[in-house]
Amino acid sequence: MSKLRILVLVHEALVPPEDAGKTHEEIEFEPWVTEYHVVSTLKKMKHEVLVLGAYSDLSVIRSAVDEFKPHIVYNLLEEFDGQALFDQNVVSYLELLRVPYTGCNPRGLILARDKSLAKKILTYHRIPTPKFFVFPKNKKLKRPKNLEFPLMVKCLTEEASFGISQASVVHNDEKLQERVEYINNKLGDDALVEQFIEGRELYVGILGNYRQKVMPVWELFFEKVEKPEKEFYSSRAKFNKKYRSKKGIKTGPAELEPALEKKIYSICKRAYKVLNLNGYARIDLRLTSEGEVYILEANPNPDISATDELAQSALHIKIKYKDLLSKILSLGISWTKSYGE
Repeated sequence: MSKLRILVLVHEALVPPEDAGKTHEEIEFEPWVTEYHVVSTLKKMKHEVLVLGAYSDLSVIRSAVDEFKPHIVYNLLEEFDGQALFDQNVVSYLELLRVPYTGCNPRGLILARDKSLAKKILTYHRIPTPKFFVFPKNKKLKRPKNLEFPLMVKCLTEEASFGISQASVVHNDEKLQERVEYINNKLGDDALVEQFIEGRELYVGILGNYRQKVMPVWELFFEKVEKPEKEFYSSRAKFNKKYRSKKGIKTGPAELEPALEKKIYSICKRAYKVLNLNGYARIDLRLTSEGEVYILEANPNPDISATDELAQSALHIKIKYKDLLSKILSLGISWTKSYGE
């Protein structure tokens, strides 16, 4: 790839240090780990890189684009003005500026960020997803009769396991009401309540715009628990080193029969297409002991740190981290050309 001027767009609180002086593994739990991995790797690839921290002011983005004149924006911004759903508006703004960017288009972000809307689309296309219901803020809770316990209660629009803990799985109406009220009142979001699917938790990374390349199926392992099928990726399971060690949490390639693996790939590629995703995404799934596959959610612009599932699954098929970032850059540039740049 030729050398590019790349504007890396990040949250203002996540501007990475110039030189952390540590290995990938040593900074794995730093809040700016993804930003550091991306920026340091792009610099090693001899690209000209400018890091821009943004929070609630679009004018800083316009100024940086006008002055730096980037060939592409590497978009790592997952919220704007404290709102997760506003990231789609930033990408729309980049499109108005006619500047290429990495990751998902605003239409795909709108569809996938709203987990309820995404599930409705998946259900319409007969792509399996757990039964669900949304409990909006400031409305009386009444559980639909077809929504049977156990149930998982989580935020409708937030990501990265925000608000998910062991208390998120409920087994009666009293606990359901408590958890919904917690999501509504304490976290300020509508509550998505869905059937809790016992089984294996899997992830499939996908690259592509109109043609998709799937990464190896990746699995979340709980090696020190009696019933791993009841476990899930809570906030502590993701970010608490002591908790991860206690439960033997790690991720790695899933061992699957070829026919089942093919089925999972087909489901994930269909979901990617019907949700209008492009660039790169990660599809989160549960696999039951009977071989039933359910999509939990589709994550546009997922974590792209060198140690996270997408990069690790790519490395498993010999796609080095720098080559993964290059592919994402190429997809961003080609997407812009496809709508008339």
